[in-house]
Amino acid sequence: MLKWCMIAAAVLGTATACTPHKVSYTTLDGTMLGTTLHVIADVRGIGPQELRDSVMALDREAKASMSIFDETSLLSRLNRNETDSVDRHIARCLALADSIGALSGGRYDVTVKPLVEAWGFAGKERTDEPNVDSLLEFVGREKVAIRSGRLVKSDPRVQLDFNSVAKGYTVDLLADLVERAGARNYIVDIGGEVRCKGVNPRGDAWRIGVETPFDGNMTEGQYLQKRLQTTDCGVATSGNYRRYYLDGQGRKVAHTIDPRTGRSALSRLLSVTVAAPTCAEADALGTMFLAMGADEALRTAERMPGLRVYFILAAEEGDDYEEYVSPAMQASIMK
Repeated sequence: MLKWCMIAAAVLGTATACTPHKVSYTTLDGTMLGTTLHVIADVRGIGPQELRDSVMALDREAKASMSIFDETSLLSRLNRNETDSVDRHIARCLALADSIGALSGGRYDVTVKPLVEAWGFAGKERTDEPNVDSLLEFVGREKVAIRSGRLVKSDPRVQLDFNSVAKGYTVDLLADLVERAGARNYIVDIGGEVRCKGVNPRGDAWRIGVETPFDGNMTEGQYLQKRLQTTDCGVATSGNYRRYYLDGQGRKVAHTIDPRTGRSALSRLLSVTVAAPTCAEADALGTMFLAMGADEALRTAERMPGLRVYFILAAEEGDDYEEYVSPAMQASIMK
C-alpha cells in the first residue's frame, strides 16, 4: 500500500499559504470505489463542489462497469451471461490484461474469478478446501475474447475479475478528469494507488510512502519502509499482508491467486511497488510480480532493467527485510 506524503490543506479547500509554488491547489478527500480518496490538483475554472460532483459521478460509472461486488454491474452481468455487450472500460482493461499476461508466463490472468471467489476474496463465503482442479477447467485467458464489441466465451462458466487492474485504471480516469479541469500539477490517490504530474504545492516532486509489509498492517501510512519522490507516472503497490486469513490448519491464504495452480501465491516476496506511465499498468504489473513469487519475480525484473520496481522480501534468515530496487527506480528512492 502506498501513502502520499505532504502537508495537505483542509478536507475540501484551497492550498496557497506558505508555499513558494505560486499556484492555487484544491484538495479533495473522501471515499471512492469503497476505499479512500485523496486529490490535490491545481484545477482551474472549477469549484471544489463541482469537482467533487464530477469525481462522484466517475465513481458511480466505474462501479457500474467493473465491480465484481455489485451484482448489477456490467461485469457481474457478463459473468452471469445475462449480456455479452462490453463497454469501453471492460474492453480497455481486457486489452491491458492481455499485454501484461503476455509477460507473465501465465501468472497474470483476469479469468481467475472462480478461484478468487472459492477462496473467499470476491464477496462470497469461502469454502475450506475448494476443488481447484475442477475450477481450473474454466480458467484461462484464451477462453474469452471480444469480437465486434461482444464478449465471447469458450465456456459459459468463464468469469472475469478486474480487481488487479480496475482500481489503477480508475485512478487514470480520475487523472484525466482533473486534467480536463485544467490541472497541470496534481496527485490523485484511490486506496493507495496513485497518479501524479508536475509538482506539489511546495514546488517539489510528489512524495509517496511505501508501507512496511508486516501481516495485519492496517495503519494507513504509520509504518513506512521507503519514500519515493517522483512525478508524471502512476504508482501502485501489491502485497499479501492485509487481505489474507488463516485456514483451519493455521496456513495463510492470501488474495493473490496463481492461476496456474489455483492456490495462493505465497513466497518471501511481501510487497511489490511499480512506477509506470499509467496506474493501470503499475497495478497489473504489481499483481503479476507478486503472483510469480520471489525468485521468478527477481529474475524477470532483472531482465527488464528499464522497469521501475521496488521489492520488499522477507530475509531468508531472521526477521529482517531484504530489498530489491531496479536500476530505473534508484533515482526515485529517497535517502
